[in-house]
Amino acid sequence: MWSFATCPVRLCRSMRHPLLFRFPLLLVLVASEAIPEVCEPTERTLILSEHPRSEAPKVYVGGRTATVLRLEKDCDPERTNMLGWKGHFEPLICHDRFVLLYPLRDLTPSDRFLLQVTLKDGTELPFIVTARQQSYGNRQVDQQVNVFESREGYDSVLAAMYRALDDARELREKNERYQKEENSVDHAYATLLANGAVKAAPFRLEKTITLKEGDTHMVIKLFSGKGKAAVLVNLTNTYSNEPWTLGETRLSADLSSRTARAFALRMNPSEIIPGASGSLAVVADKSAFVSQEGLVDLTLEIFRGDGLQQVAILLDRRLIR
Repeated sequence: MWSFATCPVRLCRSMRHPLLFRFPLLLVLVASEAIPEVCEPTERTLILSEHPRSEAPKVYVGGRTATVLRLEKDCDPERTNMLGWKGHFEPLICHDRFVLLYPLRDLTPSDRFLLQVTLKDGTELPFIVTARQQSYGNRQVDQQVNVFESREGYDSVLAAMYRALDDARELREKNERYQKEENSVDHAYATLLANGAVKAAPFRLEKTITLKEGDTHMVIKLFSGKGKAAVLVNLTNTYSNEPWTLGETRLSADLSSRTARAFALRMNPSEIIPGASGSLAVVADKSAFVSQEGLVDLTLEIFRGDGLQQVAILLDRRLIR
């Protein structure tokens, strides 16, 4: 039987003054900014509103990634322009029914550029060029935006039908995943931990760490188990204005490639209002620790809804009993 020895605490300073704690089983990085990665580019459909008070539709772009607007009619290059583009974009390209945008660097949601597209028949189509809220591993960028002036057009109806089919497919996949989770032993254990029934789960507490950084207070507990490992994070939101919401959660062995490993996750409640507390539980099976070299250590990364990394926890392979 082995035991957990205590190592000296090493502190360093990073963005938002995070603390770096090193323990044999725990690596904690608090509130360090996530590095966005480009996910699969998307094709999106915009059906323009005829209401005079409607805000101009948004086009979401990403640095060094081309975004194309596909129009129903030819555009007029002489009367199509974007305000303040110099230094932020390559020169605008307007040809036939296509408008090409190419940002030189990433934008933020606060960056807004007014794009005025004028068709050959004189119709003016305003757009706001900006970026989505960035989150770890999910920088959503429009690859192609299909623009329709009328909801009655054949192309717009066809595009809406394809969009509905895609939504139905995603919903079906989610339902199938939820059904599998309901029958999963690991998800049942995670539910017990998140609901406070720690004694009912077959785990042994090995380490408890208490952290307070900025607007979040955390108590992190690591559990060993027979063929499984578990983590319970109790969070208290001391921020006075915004609820704490969960963004992406990832379990990986190699932070450079971040190849995801399977795990069970439960959070109670789904968001933590200011002044309240909640729990987040993760259960990982022994199979998640297996590699070609044998068992390896894993890192659990938890990101807030605003994209900032809240905590990273190093799971030692020895947690698996």
